[in-house]
Amino acid sequence: MVKNMKSKYFVFQFDLFLIFIAILTVLTTEIRAEYPDSQNVPNLLSGRESEKTSFQQAGNYHPDYDVRSDIVMAYGVSDAAIDGLELWREKSGARVSVMTGVAWGSYNDFLDGNFDGLNHWDDAQINASGNQVLHSPNIPYIVPSIAFCDYLDNRLKKVIDAGIDTIFLEEPELWAFAGFGESFQREWSIFYNTPFIRPDTNCDAQYRSSKLKQYLYTRLLDRLCSSLKEYSLKKYNRPLRVYIATHSLISYAQIKMVSPESALIDLPGIDGLIAQIWTGTSRFPNIYNGIRKERVFESAFLEYNVMQEMMRGTGKRVYFLNDPVEDDPQHNWDDYKTCYLSTLVASLMQSDTCYYEVAPWPSRIFLGTYPAGDPEASRIPDDYASTLTLTFQQLRDMEQQDIHWDKATEGIGILLSDSAMFQRAAPATSEGTTNAPTDASRQTTEEVQLMNGFFGLVIPLIKHGVPVDVPILDHLLRFPGYLDRYRVLILSYEFQKPLKPGLHSTLVDWVNRGGTLIYVGAETDPFHQVEEWWNTGKSDYKTPAEHLMEAFNLGRSPEEGVYPFGKGWVVIDREHPANIARIPKNSDKWRKTVAESISHYDEQLIEKNYFLKYRGPYLLISVMDESVSDEPLCLSGNYINLFDPRLAVQHEIQLLPNQCGWLLDLDRISSNTPLMLASSGRIESWNVTEHRLEYTLSSPAKLFLISRIRLASKPSQILVDGQPCSDTSWDEETRTLYLRHRTETGSTNVVIEW
Repeated sequence: MVKNMKSKYFVFQFDLFLIFIAILTVLTTEIRAEYPDSQNVPNLLSGRESEKTSFQQAGNYHPDYDVRSDIVMAYGVSDAAIDGLELWREKSGARVSVMTGVAWGSYNDFLDGNFDGLNHWDDAQINASGNQVLHSPNIPYIVPSIAFCDYLDNRLKKVIDAGIDTIFLEEPELWAFAGFGESFQREWSIFYNTPFIRPDTNCDAQYRSSKLKQYLYTRLLDRLCSSLKEYSLKKYNRPLRVYIATHSLISYAQIKMVSPESALIDLPGIDGLIAQIWTGTSRFPNIYNGIRKERVFESAFLEYNVMQEMMRGTGKRVYFLNDPVEDDPQHNWDDYKTCYLSTLVASLMQSDTCYYEVAPWPSRIFLGTYPAGDPEASRIPDDYASTLTLTFQQLRDMEQQDIHWDKATEGIGILLSDSAMFQRAAPATSEGTTNAPTDASRQTTEEVQLMNGFFGLVIPLIKHGVPVDVPILDHLLRFPGYLDRYRVLILSYEFQKPLKPGLHSTLVDWVNRGGTLIYVGAETDPFHQVEEWWNTGKSDYKTPAEHLMEAFNLGRSPEEGVYPFGKGWVVIDREHPANIARIPKNSDKWRKTVAESISHYDEQLIEKNYFLKYRGPYLLISVMDESVSDEPLCLSGNYINLFDPRLAVQHEIQLLPNQCGWLLDLDRISSNTPLMLASSGRIESWNVTEHRLEYTLSSPAKLFLISRIRLASKPSQILVDGQPCSDTSWDEETRTLYLRHRTETGSTNVVIEW
C-alpha cells in the first residue's frame, strides 16, 4: 500500500514536471519571438542594464535633450549638481552616474582657499610667458597637486553619499608648453631632487618636464580611485566603478598635451575609459603627398584604433565618444553632419568595443543654433535630428559575433608610445629641423607641428585601404603575446622614444619567431640626446635605435636594407618618416616597402580606395579620395541606409570618394518574426500577437521619429498615440514598413495590425 502511494506520488510529480517543461517551452518561444535567435538579427530590445550607450549633460533634466541612453553622466560635483541627480533618476530612466573634470572646472572654492584656508591659485598651469593657461574665463588648467587631489576626493565622496556607484573623471591633462609655475616647480624638485630647469631650455628639460606631467596625473588618478573605492565599500558596502574620459594618444600628442594614456592600464582602481574622439580632434590637419588638409575619417580611424589597442588584453571596458556638433560653434549643419558620419563609421570599424558615448552635451545639439553668431543660424534640421537619434539607438546593437573586413590586408601595425607626448613643445620645433623640404633626413618646423613623422608612415597606407593598427609600444612589456596578431610592425624613434630597454628584447623575440620589423629613421631627432637609459650608466648609445640594431646582431648603425633574423626579417629605411608623405613618389616607394614585407608571408598588399567591414547584419563603408582611384564603390542587394532619413530599401548603393555608409543588409537577416530593424526611438515595450504589434518608444521631445519594421504582411492599420499615421510606406519584396511621426512629449505608443 505504501509502495503504491509512493508510485502515484511519483507519477503526480512527474506530471507536474512535464507541465512545467511545457510552460517553460511556451515562455521560451515567446521570448525568442521578441529576441530572435540569430546572431545576424538586429536586437534593439536590450535593457539599460547592458550599459551599451551613454551621454553626458550638465544642468537639470530636460525632455528635449534626454537621448534615452543606458547611462546618463550628470556633469559636475557642485552642491547644485548633486541635488539634481534625483530628477535625472526619476525622469530619464537611465542609470545615473557622475562626470567631472580633473584638470579644470568650477573649482574656485579650491583656488580661493575656501576649501582648506590656503590660496591655491599657484596651482594654475603657467606658460613660458608667465601667464595662466585658461580653459575658459577665470577657469585655469590646474597642476594636480596633493591639495587638489584632496579637494576632488572631498567633493566626489559627496557624490557617493548621494547614491552614485559609477564616476567618470574627465581629461587628466597638462599642456606640454606649460610647466613654469610655482606648483610645478615644487613638484619638479620633489620628483627629480634637483633644482628646477625651465622646460624650454633644451630637449632634455622638455622631455623630463613631460615625463613629470604624466606622473602627476597618474598619481592623482591612482590616489583618487583608491580612496573613493575604499570609502564606498567601507561606508555603504557598495562597489564603486571609476572610468577615465581621455583624448586619444594621437590627439594629445598632436595638440601638445600630456596625459597618463597607457600608464592608466597600470592603475588597478580604473575600470575602463571613454575614448574622447570626435570631429574636433580628427579635424587636426596632416600632410600627405605634400598637401596639408583635414582628413577626418582617416584621422578618426587611427584615433579610435589606438585607444582600442590601448585597452586590448586588459578586460576593461572602453566607450567610444562621437559628437554630432563639436566644441567649435562656427560650422554649419552640413559640415557637422559630414564630419560626424565620418567619425562614427571610423569608430564602428573598430570591432573590439560595443560601448559608446553617443553625445556630449545633447542640449547644444537639439537646442543650439549654428553657425553661432550668423544671422542665418538655425536649429538642427529635422532629418538630421532623426538620423542622429536613430544612430544613438542603433549603437546599442554593435555586440555582434560575425565581424570581418572585406578584401583587406590585416596584421600590419605602427607602434606608438606615450613618449610621443614628450617631444611636442619648445625647443622641439626649432632644434634639428630643416628649411629644405627636399632634405630626406630631417623634418620641417611645420611637419613637427603636425606630427607628420607619425602620419607619414600611416596615411599612405590608410589612403590605399590598408587597415593599419596602432599598437602601443609600451604594452610590449605589459602583456605577453601582445604582438602575436601582427606579421609586419613599423617603428620609428624620430618622434618618440622607447621608455625601457626591455622593449627591444620583446621585438627581437617577435622577429625571431617570424615577424617582420620595418625600422624607419635617419637618427636626426634632437631628442635622441635626452638623458635616458640608452646613454646613461654603462650605456653609451647615441640613439635608442643603436641599441635595437645591436640586439639584432646588425651592429649599431647598419645600412639601409633587408636583413634576415631567425624566422623573420628586419627592414631598415634610412629616411625621416615625414619625408614619406611629401611627394607621391615617396608614398609609392613606402607602400612598395610594406608590400615586399607582407610578401614574406605569401600574400599581396591589397590596395583599394575604400574600407568595408561587416559587423553582423551591418556594413560599415568609407570611400576615400587621394587613393588608387576616384571610382565609386557600388553594391547590389537589399539594403537600408541608416543615414537616409527615409530608411528606404535600396537595391543599388553607390558611394563616392569622401562618402561614408552604414548599411543594414536585409539579405543577412533570416528571421521572419516581426522585427524592429531600425528606429530613432528607444523601444521600451514590445508585444507581438498573431496579427498585432504594439510597442512604445521613448526619445527626446519635439522630434520626428523614423522606423523600419519587418512584418508578416502589409499592415491594415497603423495608429500612433491612437491616431492614424499618414507618413508610411510598405516594401512588399522585403516585407518592411517605414513610418515617420512626431513626438511632442518624448513617449509614443504605436499599434500595427495586419
